[in-house]
Amino acid sequence: MIMLYIQPLRKYLALTAIPFFLISCGSNYKLVKSNRTEYKMNGERAVDSTLIKTYLPYKIKMEQEMNTVIGHSEVLMTKNDKVPENLLRNFFSDALFHEVLKYDPGVDFAMPSTNGGLRVDIPKGEVKMSNIFEVMPFENEMMVFTLGPSDVQNLLNFIARTGGQPVAGLRMKIVNDRPTEVMINGKPYDPTRNYKILTSDYVAEGGDNVQSFKKPIERKILGIRMRDALITYIKENQAAGKTINPKLDGRITKD
Repeated sequence: MIMLYIQPLRKYLALTAIPFFLISCGSNYKLVKSNRTEYKMNGERAVDSTLIKTYLPYKIKMEQEMNTVIGHSEVLMTKNDKVPENLLRNFFSDALFHEVLKYDPGVDFAMPSTNGGLRVDIPKGEVKMSNIFEVMPFENEMMVFTLGPSDVQNLLNFIARTGGQPVAGLRMKIVNDRPTEVMINGKPYDPTRNYKILTSDYVAEGGDNVQSFKKPIERKILGIRMRDALITYIKENQAAGKTINPKLDGRITKD
């Protein structure tokens, strides 16, 4: 009979202890002193093995992916902003122009980036995933804009005034910082018609002082990162047994 009373008593004590515990845990502390310590992150600090164990698997996986060879280049493609045309710009623009036509065959020409958007050279020989991430470290998206005559002219003026930009499907001669003898998709430029142009979201939003895409007739977000499109282009050429071998073709010349 005693055991019959002990069990309910235990339950009662447990239930009454809970509110007492909550009340007694109420904090009456207040901050009276605060210290700040700076830790120098250099070779003098001991290695934190716990931290290394945490990130090491991710580091190994990332390095494996970045060191993957995705293509081969016949030439060194250098970043040289002082010339109207170079191999890096031609390769980059032609690759993205090729990719955008898969989604919109009506695109007339491309200015997928400005000179400043291409960050480093692409080496001759093996092209690794890391090379493409270094060339395009940003998450820029491919966008297609339909521009009216005045905005197209504004863009051509920008390209000429800045001494040439990465373009595909477009040819021009720059004379006194003005565009002349402009050809678009193999046809003479018509200053009265609309044109459909590939660019990036960064450029479209006014990056590097490009103002031509502010009031488009139509804009289309493809949902494809430019870097991903470039990687796809290189991988597909590699799978087809083709190497990267851009040429200087006189698409932009300057007198």
